[in-house]
Amino acid sequence: MSHTITEQQRRWLKKQAHHLKPVVQLGQAGLSEAVLAEIEIALDHHELIKVRVNGGDHAQRDSEVDSIATRTGADLIQRIGHVAVYFRANPKRREPIRLPT
Repeated sequence: MSHTITEQQRRWLKKQAHHLKPVVQLGQAGLSEAVLAEIEIALDHHELIKVRVNGGDHAQRDSEVDSIATRTGADLIQRIGHVAVYFRANPKRREPIRLPT
């Protein structure tokens, strides 16, 4: 479901995400079905979200960050340290995010 985001759109989304706080946090338990469901709800509601990935070693965190994008169909916009930013368009949202063209 993820579509190709241009570099210009990615930069614009990074700016939009700058002030956001993480809406979901992964702990020591990692990426459970319950956490994934929470991320799905957050993406449907907000389209652009931050997720904090704590716990595990560097390789495990990398794997979880990639897995979230794959399993939700969201685009990974940016990752800084333990925080990853995802975007998934939701045309059914009352005011969907309009990407610059």
